[in-house]
Amino acid sequence: MLNHQPDNIEWRANVPFSTQFDDPYYSVDNGLAETQHVFLSGNGLPARFTDGFHIAELGFGTGLNLLVALVAWRQSGAKGILYFTSFEAFPLDPAQMIKAHEAFPQLQELAAELAPRWGSTIALPDLQFQLILGDARDTLPKWAEAADAWFLDGFSPAKNPELWEPALMAEVAHHTNPGGSCATYTAAGFVRRGLQEGGFKITRGPGFGRKRHMTQGIKL
Repeated sequence: MLNHQPDNIEWRANVPFSTQFDDPYYSVDNGLAETQHVFLSGNGLPARFTDGFHIAELGFGTGLNLLVALVAWRQSGAKGILYFTSFEAFPLDPAQMIKAHEAFPQLQELAAELAPRWGSTIALPDLQFQLILGDARDTLPKWAEAADAWFLDGFSPAKNPELWEPALMAEVAHHTNPGGSCATYTAAGFVRRGLQEGGFKITRGPGFGRKRHMTQGIKL
């Protein structure tokens, strides 16, 4: 099971906050809608889904993005297997994740299906999931694969700059297939520049909720 840290979360109005970074794990307005807007629409999904499509993510958090992506995969009628790899340094306890998922009635069927399976890997007929634990600055360069879409979902760059530094954004680009994409809720200039210097064509799109802008990229 996940190597959890029981004191790394607190609940504020039913939204989990990291006590280390003093930042919410998802939008206080609507975490589900945020994931759909930023990470699905931001990466042109589900229209791009094909057998073997690979999503990679910086910041696994509550696992919400995985749930939303798998629901979209199943609803799209895509055939085959969705691959989903997430890099996480501070994993939550499965019980904390399950509690967080209770806020989203639309996801309860899938959440119940995955609840007993939270661990470093999940294998289903339509999903191959791997959670890579540790500092992504160390683990991503050693990763032997490449993604078709990246969900860049670390805590705020102002509070968690390590997960957004230029060298790591270059590694994200390096581990992206040609024509692959990335999306993130932040429009911070140094993040955009890091992705662009790594090889992404960067555009700025409308943000979700209180955020005016978000960042999208296509690997050249």
